[in-house]
Amino acid sequence: MTDLVNYQLEDGVATITISNGKANALSHDVFEALNHALDRAEEDKAVVILTGQPGILSGGYDLKEMQKGPKEASALVTVGSRFTRRLAAFPLPIIGACSGHAIAKGAFVLLSVDYRIGIEGDFKLGLNEVAIGMTMHHAGIEIARHRLSPSHFYRSVINAEIFSPKGAVEAGFLDEVVAPEQLKARANEVAQQFRKLNMKAHEQTKRKAKAAYLELLDDCILKDAEHLGLMS
Repeated sequence: MTDLVNYQLEDGVATITISNGKANALSHDVFEALNHALDRAEEDKAVVILTGQPGILSGGYDLKEMQKGPKEASALVTVGSRFTRRLAAFPLPIIGACSGHAIAKGAFVLLSVDYRIGIEGDFKLGLNEVAIGMTMHHAGIEIARHRLSPSHFYRSVINAEIFSPKGAVEAGFLDEVVAPEQLKARANEVAQQFRKLNMKAHEQTKRKAKAAYLELLDDCILKDAEHLGLMS
């Protein structure tokens, strides 16, 4: 699709790959490309595998954009929150194939998809906002609360604890961990399992199960958009 996001469709599975530099930073352009890719997946009625470059899913928001000023930071966070909200409500199954590190917004992506597969290795996953001087936004708090175990919620959101892939499974960022060379095959295996679902029932059940959460998330996104002083 673009140099930033690649889209490949095979056997009813759309693999969407983020490719934006060493940190796989999430910028306005990347989010725009990701949303176009999701549009295409909906048109193709495809199960989605969302992944990154070898060694990293994403290190989070593009710091060059975040450091331009409070208004610019708030604008990017709003776009990012709307994207993860879309992932949470996506009508087709989405698998996160975490190809390495997943920090900050990269970790929030994992908290927003249906099933998460990570890889073994010296990789870091978690929410580092408080550690880098960023007060956690309302939407981020609720995304984390929705998916993390209660004890790990506090460790992640308030203490900015970072986890290994194994620890990320215990916390709730991942569902399983495989050897790096097995990631693609395992993600496709799960995708083919998901293809056997009745997609109408999947969509309606997902929306029913998440109705209160999605409503809360919408309120949080609006509240965050009104607050421009996100960076300390």
